[in-house]
Amino acid sequence: MNLAGTSSVLEDNSILSRLDRLLFRLETNLALLGGWTVFSLMVIAVISVGGRNIFNSPLPGYVDWIEQAMPLIAFVGVAYSQRLGGHIRMDMLIGHLSGRTLWLFEFISVLVMLLLMVLLTWGSWAHFDRSFDFAAPLWSRDSSLDIRLPLWPAKLLAPVSFAILSLRLSLQVWGYGRALVTGTSTPVAVPLIEDAATIAAHEAASIFDDQNGGEQHGRH
Repeated sequence: MNLAGTSSVLEDNSILSRLDRLLFRLETNLALLGGWTVFSLMVIAVISVGGRNIFNSPLPGYVDWIEQAMPLIAFVGVAYSQRLGGHIRMDMLIGHLSGRTLWLFEFISVLVMLLLMVLLTWGSWAHFDRSFDFAAPLWSRDSSLDIRLPLWPAKLLAPVSFAILSLRLSLQVWGYGRALVTGTSTPVAVPLIEDAATIAAHEAASIFDDQNGGEQHGRH
């Protein structure tokens, strides 16, 4: 089983790698947005609980705001994790493959995921479209139960996030396909699964760099 944080992505000056880095900047910002959303929900929970206990008046629409924020937490960081190979997967077979055979299996699996995400993007967009209406108040045909928040912004996040993930998967299909054709052992723009020894070496190097940085800072 492959867990988050056990992959690396190589870069070069090719068009594929430049597109990969460009998309990764967007994915990073969206992941950061998801993190801030989690923090905001913590603040809202403190305000609501504090208001209930101190003033006997919880935050109005607390559940409504949580419902609006959940798509931000659930969807916007998916492409970021896919780029880094952070999703959990079973690799009892893949882990024993190498060369073109490995790239072929990776190419097929990512292509299947891409086709699935295109269908999910289409379906979730249709779900958003049923909720959105320029002629309706707040452009929404439906709203939350308590404070009547429009639901279309939350519903829009699903197709947008799925579309970004589809772009990421398209780049990875390109990357694995190019590796399959060229037979390279170091393809760019795709997560390369690292073994335990490589992971340990990277962690040791990171600790060593942190210690050296701290010592140099202390000397100054």
